[in-house]
Amino acid sequence: MEGTFIDIHHELIDACREGNREAQFKIYKLYYKAMYNTCLRIVKDTAEAEDVMQESFLNAFQRISSYTGEGSFGSWIKRIVVNNALDAIRKTKESLTLNELNIDIPDVPEEDREEEIRYQVNEIKAAMNQLPDEYRVVLSLFLLEGYDHKEISEILHISNQLSRTRYSRARQKLLGILRTKEMENSYLYN
Repeated sequence: MEGTFIDIHHELIDACREGNREAQFKIYKLYYKAMYNTCLRIVKDTAEAEDVMQESFLNAFQRISSYTGEGSFGSWIKRIVVNNALDAIRKTKESLTLNELNIDIPDVPEEDREEEIRYQVNEIKAAMNQLPDEYRVVLSLFLLEGYDHKEISEILHISNQLSRTRYSRARQKLLGILRTKEMENSYLYN
């Protein structure tokens, strides 16, 4: 079968297909931290992220026979997690937060660097909370989860062009919010 991916955990996956609870637990232990972090970045609430992750694993084990080997098992289960997290947002209308974003870190002494990074991440989180959900979701899926616009458009049931447009607008709005905040801070401290 062309395009089939041989997963390194194929024996565990096969055992899961047979309903082996021990194999399911091993798969869970292999993937739960990454899937929880994915959930948390999308739903923004630790309890909700835990619930979504648990539900996602249950869904995955119920539908494991549909895993065809196209791509890695990790990416297959991540798609389930992302879809469930997006469903949770739709249900609760809660805001999405961005925990990390690639940012330039100014040259500071090594001992001050960690505090500077924490400060910048907190500013980005606050700025992300000001973006509309449709912008935060696309930005998070693209920057944090590594999906391309084609995949995002399939997940969100929007056009590829709309995904690109939302991403571009989200970036511009986020940068605008961060620049405004920087100017306000500059004004306050000068």
